Amino acid sequence: MTTGIPAEPPPFARELLRWRRTRRVSQLELASRAGTTQRYVSFIERGRSVPGREIVIRLAESLDLTPRERNSLLLAAGYAPAFTESALDTAALKPVREALDSILEGHLPYPAVVAGPRGELVAANAAFDVLTEGAAPELLAPPVNVLRLALHPRGTASRVVNLDTWGRHIVENLRSRSLRSPDLRLDALVAELAAYVPASEPGADHLGFAVPLRLRCPEGELRLLTTLTSFATAVDVTLAELRLEAFLPADPESAGILRDRAARRG
Repeated sequence: MTTGIPAEPPPFARELLRWRRTRRVSQLELASRAGTTQRYVSFIERGRSVPGREIVIRLAESLDLTPRERNSLLLAAGYAPAFTESALDTAALKPVREALDSILEGHLPYPAVVAGPRGELVAANAAFDVLTEGAAPELLAPPVNVLRLALHPRGTASRVVNLDTWGRHIVENLRSRSLRSPDLRLDALVAELAAYVPASEPGADHLGFAVPLRLRCPEGELRLLTTLTSFATAVDVTLAELRLEAFLPADPESAGILRDRAARRG
């Protein structure tokens, strides 16, 4: 007797189940967030129900997927993507580029950089040169990866006093992001970067957050804190994946060094 239930769930059903497990959300919780029933979510995951576009979008939102991931889920369900993906040099993103340039300029005399999801350099301000000084030419040749530049032994890492703690902080943040949004290319980069970071045991005063970058430069030692900013409400995939990393002095001495460098730069 034919039951009408497919032997194997269709692509969307498998993807929904994968994401639900990745997010560690029960069927009941997901149903509650998406405004539907646990029974319906169960039917979708078993391939017994074919969801409409609206419920696919609600499920993706409830799982807190990125725009790129939401597009992929829609495609798996047989629907067109909801978010565009524009190149940064297109007219559509010109206002964004201008806004980013303004932010970078406004952060001077402190370093700031805009990067893609895996560390691809998009833009940087003039003060970013304090992080590139002495780096191997191949690390500064386009396309520059700011994460590799930071932790490679021939990059910024050669001047980082606390490479063990600062480097581990970067690697663990990337690893957490990859766990939340699985990405094989990011996994490969994390494995590469982790190999550059020396092993160490956290001391009794280890806090696990707000790890300052202690960087040697000709003027002395800089102590810098970083802030990461993203476009949380972006409706373009490219824009949603950009990250602005701004460095701030952790003490008056570091601020003075950066101001003096800016004055000499003119």
